[in-house]
Amino acid sequence: MVELVTRKTGEPPLINGWIPYLGKALLFRKDAFKFLLDQQKKLGDIFTVHIAGRYITFIMDPFQYVYVIRNSKQLEFHEFADKMASKTFDYPALSNVKFPDLKENLHRIYQYLQGKPLEIISDHMMKNLQDIFEWKCSQATDWETEKMYKFCCSVMFEASFVTLYGRVPAADGRKVISEIRDKFIKFDASFPYLAANIPIELLGATKKVRKELIHHFLLQNMTKWLGGSKVVQARQDIFEKYELLGDYDKAAHHFAFLWASVGNTIPATFWAMYYLLRHPEALAAVRDEIDHLLQSTGQKRGPTYNIHLTREQLDNLVYLESALNESLRMCSSSMNIRISQEDFVLKLEGDQEVSLRKGDWIALYPQILHMDPEVYEDPKKYKFDRYIENGKKKTTFYKAGRKLKYFLMPFGSGISMCPGRFLAMNEMKMFLFLLLAHFDVELGENKAVRLDNSRMGLGILLPDTDIAFRYKLRSLRN
Repeated sequence: MVELVTRKTGEPPLINGWIPYLGKALLFRKDAFKFLLDQQKKLGDIFTVHIAGRYITFIMDPFQYVYVIRNSKQLEFHEFADKMASKTFDYPALSNVKFPDLKENLHRIYQYLQGKPLEIISDHMMKNLQDIFEWKCSQATDWETEKMYKFCCSVMFEASFVTLYGRVPAADGRKVISEIRDKFIKFDASFPYLAANIPIELLGATKKVRKELIHHFLLQNMTKWLGGSKVVQARQDIFEKYELLGDYDKAAHHFAFLWASVGNTIPATFWAMYYLLRHPEALAAVRDEIDHLLQSTGQKRGPTYNIHLTREQLDNLVYLESALNESLRMCSSSMNIRISQEDFVLKLEGDQEVSLRKGDWIALYPQILHMDPEVYEDPKKYKFDRYIENGKKKTTFYKAGRKLKYFLMPFGSGISMCPGRFLAMNEMKMFLFLLLAHFDVELGENKAVRLDNSRMGLGILLPDTDIAFRYKLRSLRN
């Protein structure tokens, strides 16, 4: 049964729900994908849902996405993101008048994640990943068995931490990073609740864990770390210019940046690896591509050899990129949110109009697009070569005979697009490249791993369980 409330002229139908304040929050949280599809069938491509005190208008037609994305003046994102992040990571809002231009200054720093600086930080990440894989190789005299998510988390967290913040010079430096990682995992488990505006005081030890994590990033600790990145150094330099920004606040910003760097990359790496191991033909095609590149560039495999990949070489690994994009299509569940800054009429394609009130939320839910059988044949099936056509990258996808501008959106859109997306893609490609170059890998148990829906709308979904896999050093002859 759909509960409809009378709306003003031009406003979409409202699904209000019968529970005061909550509205449809419980149904949405249980399975947002199914809920939205059900409403679309009943009400069409535009409707408003009352969820936990907020009125969210969903635009379901991907051809209308562009009209939302380009209206960045009336439909704002940063203020919403700032409020959520400051509450989640415990630093004062960037919009606070005490910190003039802080938001703009921090935004400018993202230039270090593009162009030539991106190549430099990617090279550092490759070296750090190789160091970790070399250490793994020294442990793997025969078949080694580990849990896959734990493995991905361990490798990607350490490599990302060292790349961004530097190496902990103490004899037990690896142990220190492991301790930070373990606390990070505990905090991350509470992230969906914090994002849902649930007070941290109701989340057990989360507040204590967050405080401990932030203390790791106090200046007196960070100055001991060696070889940090330019992007983190530039952030430090900016924070030092704001005398009213306390030491704890600066540390909280650094912790938030760490979460942004690995919070989605770790589960995305897991899914890319899981799907490859689940599909032998995909694993063989990607490994052949990797081996061919190494042979054609005269580089040798093995723990004692350093592998160097240029940006062009990494970009030209079409099977690796397609397999990665396919896993992102299947596991990403981000909700692209904008907030109406004023009462205004959003003009859409085909002379459609939507009347919005100040404070209304507008949402795109790309998972609906990613799983649309009109766009992607057999969308629930993993097809590692889905993004390849005639041996090249495929970038043309259609719905109802029309070419789509947006067909894969794991990193958001427009003003809310993830600024670290290029580095994230490079990191995941390099992880898979080194894993398959160095090791024979196979699943250690035959069980299905499914998506855990508790993070629907927040990014990459986590697996509902971990799974064992085995690895051993590849013979240098094969």
